[in-house]
Amino acid sequence: MKRIFTTMMAAVLTLSLLAGCGQQAQQNAAAGQPAVTAGYEDGVTTRVAALKGPTSMGLVCLMKENESEGAHYTFDMYTAGDEIVPLIAKGEVDIALVPTNLAATLYQKTEGGVQVLNVNAGNVLYAVSHDEAITDLNGLKGKTVYMTGKGTTPEWTLRYLLGKSGIAETDLTIEFKTEATEVVAALGQDETGVGILPQPFATVAMLQDQTMTLNFPLDDAWRAVNEQGIATGVTIVRTAFAQEHPAAVAQFVLDHQRSVAQAGEDPAAAAQLIEEYGIVKAGVAKQVLENFNPLAAESGEAMQTWVSSYLQALYEIAPEAVGGKLPDEGFYYLG
Repeated sequence: MKRIFTTMMAAVLTLSLLAGCGQQAQQNAAAGQPAVTAGYEDGVTTRVAALKGPTSMGLVCLMKENESEGAHYTFDMYTAGDEIVPLIAKGEVDIALVPTNLAATLYQKTEGGVQVLNVNAGNVLYAVSHDEAITDLNGLKGKTVYMTGKGTTPEWTLRYLLGKSGIAETDLTIEFKTEATEVVAALGQDETGVGILPQPFATVAMLQDQTMTLNFPLDDAWRAVNEQGIATGVTIVRTAFAQEHPAAVAQFVLDHQRSVAQAGEDPAAAAQLIEEYGIVKAGVAKQVLENFNPLAAESGEAMQTWVSSYLQALYEIAPEAVGGKLPDEGFYYLG
């Protein structure tokens, strides 16, 4: 394990919620949770859609519990947000785990048809290279930076941080690739290049190339200019469903919290489930959970503060990233 892994281990969040998928959700209610009394509703099966990746890794304990203790939920996995959007629009999905900026855009397009329940993934973007001396954004000067996500949050995040750090885009060369594997291949050909990759792809890259170093999380630079960190993914609910079934929505918030807690407290077991559900291989998932733990289940006012801060930053660099304007207070589901 590389030096940076050991350092990051000390920063892993300690989750204090009760673990164990079999525990009653009501036992885990905490400050800031929805005021509505949580509970499963007779005849109501909540339909959940998620993207394969960090946003869904925290769901696996709940998914397993749902198989053995009664189908209160249905879960479907997708590879792109574009697959989920029409399902929400047609009312075929009740709850979805999506990128934060997509949630804001959906809120605008549906005229308030969705609300944010929680943040489900924090920082996932990392700089990787063959040079251990690179420890912050200044190390990107004079380098070719390979990354995916042109016209999406990875690009907007980097451009925002460069601007806030006083680094001109002409000080480096940004080369976009279609797939994370192409970034890894480019780094293999360019020993002086730097890759910016999301988890779990950053970990995959390091496992494939033992000479590669994880340099720093972009969240470090983000927190240097913002009180809140990067809010990569959120969980949204159809507003109509939340109004019709408030108890079921409150129950999901609690169940999701427990699932995230379990994954954080037993990464090895969670990693096996992550592979079982086709998200990523267990070996990679275990590395990600143990060393970086991007999972979250922050709800209530803390969620609102985190998400609004993140969207404000995106809006500064690319208003279209959040649907052309910042969402109003109705965007946030506070119970």
